[in-house]
Amino acid sequence: MESSIKNKIEHYCAYQERCHYDVSSKLNKLGVFGDEVDEYVCYLIDKNFLSETRFTEAYVRGKFNYNNWGKIKIARELKSKKISDWNIENALNQISNKDYTEKLKVLCAKQIKSSDKNKFELKNKIIRSLSYKGWEVDLIVVSLNQLIK
Repeated sequence: MESSIKNKIEHYCAYQERCHYDVSSKLNKLGVFGDEVDEYVCYLIDKNFLSETRFTEAYVRGKFNYNNWGKIKIARELKSKKISDWNIENALNQISNKDYTEKLKVLCAKQIKSSDKNKFELKNKIIRSLSYKGWEVDLIVVSLNQLIK
């Protein structure tokens, strides 16, 4: 293993949590391919620079708390990064149902406040908007029915 690449990839992983897919892509950009990529990934796992479980939990927390994404979009994005279903499910289960429904109500209320459309148009707009952000349509409808009488 080349020490300059090793230092770069260690710094890359130390800066923020990364998944194997991101690290492999970065190594490819640095000119490392094939079995050598696996060597670097194993090294990073052994030195605790890389953990897919840790990455998945941090990703879910960040996207839920700061980007206001729902579970559907979070899971879809994690699958695109080739994260295992087991890791995705475990990380998503760390979001409590109470926090999830409260966040959804807050997002619905925020959009209701900022609109002057009639009830039908407003509901459709909010359903489209929040389903695009990965929220379950049935939960959106329940929240909207509680907020819009």
